[in-house]
Amino acid sequence: MSVYELPKLYTLFNACALLHIILGLFMIRLRQPKAHIASMVIALMFSTAFLGCYLYYHYHAGHVVFQGRGFARVFYFTILFTHIPLAVINLPMIILTVVPAVRHRFDRHKRMARWTVPVWIYVSVTGVIIYLMCYVWYGPPLRS
Repeated sequence: MSVYELPKLYTLFNACALLHIILGLFMIRLRQPKAHIASMVIALMFSTAFLGCYLYYHYHAGHVVFQGRGFARVFYFTILFTHIPLAVINLPMIILTVVPAVRHRFDRHKRMARWTVPVWIYVSVTGVIIYLMCYVWYGPPLRS
């Protein structure tokens, strides 16, 4: 597999993580804790695979330049500039949510999850949109 094929793969991982996050939410609301745990562990695995592929790709491929113009460019950078800081804080938030659950401190887990899950969902959704805009709809991007 070429390094330039990784964006497709890591976006698939991101989308799968998103589906499992949402499934995990439904499972806990349906009072199905085992299914919730399974879904969230799978979401974590997909997110970890995403992050590894994403970092590997950008280390080897470098910076990419979005090719869209006009409103598409404004929309892309608006999403990107909200996505980046939330993606940066997302990993520590996930860790701060998972650790109490592992320690059976579900009160702390629930308190933190109320903040983490919306951020994780937003970052996952905007990540897929960024991929589509950069690599599919207005791509392929230039490499600098």
